[in-house]
Amino acid sequence: MCGIAGLMTAGAPPDETVLDKLADALAHRGPDGRGRHVAGNVGLVQNRLSIIDLEGGRQPILDGAGNAIVANGEVYNYLELKADMAGQSFATGSDCEPPLHLYRHQGPAFARSLRGMYAIAIHDGGADKLILSRDPFGIKPLYLVESSPGLAFASEPQALVAAGQVKADIDPVALAELLQLQFTTGTRTIFKGVRRLSPGETVVAEAGCVSESRRLPALPAGGPVEDSPDRLLDELDDTLTESVELHQRSDVPYGMFLSGGIDSSVVLALMARLNPRGVLAFTAGFPGTKAHDERAHARELARTVGARHVEVEFGESDFWSLLPQVAAAMDDPAADYACLPTFKLAREARTEVKVILSGEGGDELFGGYGRYRHAMRPWPLTKPMRRKGTFDGLDGLLRDGVLNHWRHGMKLAERAEAMPGRTRLQTAQAVDCADWLPNDLLTKADRCLMANGIEGRVPFLDPVVAAFAFRLPDHMKVRKGLGKWLLRRWLETALPAARPFDKKRGFTVPVGEWIATRPEIGALVAHQPGIEEICHPGKVKRLFKDCAKDTAFACWTLLFYALWHQRHILGRIPSGDTFSELAERI
Repeated sequence: MCGIAGLMTAGAPPDETVLDKLADALAHRGPDGRGRHVAGNVGLVQNRLSIIDLEGGRQPILDGAGNAIVANGEVYNYLELKADMAGQSFATGSDCEPPLHLYRHQGPAFARSLRGMYAIAIHDGGADKLILSRDPFGIKPLYLVESSPGLAFASEPQALVAAGQVKADIDPVALAELLQLQFTTGTRTIFKGVRRLSPGETVVAEAGCVSESRRLPALPAGGPVEDSPDRLLDELDDTLTESVELHQRSDVPYGMFLSGGIDSSVVLALMARLNPRGVLAFTAGFPGTKAHDERAHARELARTVGARHVEVEFGESDFWSLLPQVAAAMDDPAADYACLPTFKLAREARTEVKVILSGEGGDELFGGYGRYRHAMRPWPLTKPMRRKGTFDGLDGLLRDGVLNHWRHGMKLAERAEAMPGRTRLQTAQAVDCADWLPNDLLTKADRCLMANGIEGRVPFLDPVVAAFAFRLPDHMKVRKGLGKWLLRRWLETALPAARPFDKKRGFTVPVGEWIATRPEIGALVAHQPGIEEICHPGKVKRLFKDCAKDTAFACWTLLFYALWHQRHILGRIPSGDTFSELAERI
């Protein structure tokens, strides 16, 4: 896990000062070392978080033929790839070296052979090309700016801003999406001129311009494939076991985040099976609030499999003290309140481990969300995936035009994923895998963990798991009002203490409760520059004063955005708690 960045000009040598600024801005992503490659009109930098081949795996890695690679992520099948390249000499034991040799033989199609999470940059010195590639689920981020001097890329858009490659100007359509959806869709980011590489995208650049683009899909084509429950359970067991085993490849200590839900319980059961010496599991809880506290159930699961269980409390004082740091870490913003406990869990976990496994992706691949059941209903009872935005019904709060076109990107994804042969359920899953998963859940995990020097791994989001899960029959995903039916059946045997068919309570963070205890925060939020641009201050104060269940998420979104705008648009680095930050900036 690392941070990577680089430049490709139209012909002149890359500016070393700009490379320094890019590397400095990504230092938190790789505290274990820094590397650089400059040749011709290309410069690459990398900050390393060492996980595999701690001493020998420094980057950039060169192949002796004029090619160089820097990478962020893990290629889990690197041992198998090396075995397939019999006779090839490898200079390191790094998992990131095989892609360099694959590129030499396969060109830009090299990513087809990779099983992992990655953002990769390869300089083809002989052909004067730069190749950028991102994994099919978008687990690892990569951002791109094209301008007249050439092309710049980085693991985080804030590095491109810090290095002067783009101005910190807001894209109004992306802002509307953020406010209504809590994330932005497609390749558009909130910064004008900065685009994400799409999940699975590989681009080729020449003379500072993108000349070719191709995509590797995360999900298989075609509709469901029927089979007997017993055979599907056996295949599920084999598929998940192999994935978790691969995701545990590491030369440093690892653990897991355990929520007590279906997905993390599956990961716990498999890790316990594969680790006879025991598993280290971290769980967050919210004491003294109305939010469901999962620690007792997680504690019981950990005891059942002999795992060591670390409970991390997240209270109101944490909310007010950590929020400025969290907003600063979320440069590609996702107003997802789960970033709060994720950030603190990572901060606690880093004292013992460098790698964390978690259950992201289980809902999307196995059909866990309630909205999937709505999407499956026959017309005219079917409902669209996201019917309502956060600020719908709050008339007079936002200035005219702020929410223009916020549904456009969502509709594009829905049209693109409605492929022939897919069921309504599969289409709904594919829409989430296209936007919600990479641009909210995985962005949140990447930023909160990397800010604390932790690598996050997601064994559900594996190409072999996806090929199996996505083409399961609908009735093996959703049955009798329950999602993830086959996963529950497996867990019922593998870890009965998980009680997978009990009614589960959804995960929530009690941000509304905490905001309601301090209504005076509304006056501070109302007069922040970022909020005054989009809201009527008097309405903001009233919203916070009357913060209730149906308006709590709007309050949270404005509070998060006020702090995000301070850091990423105004460039103010936070040094205090939420109140001091907001009070100082008025």
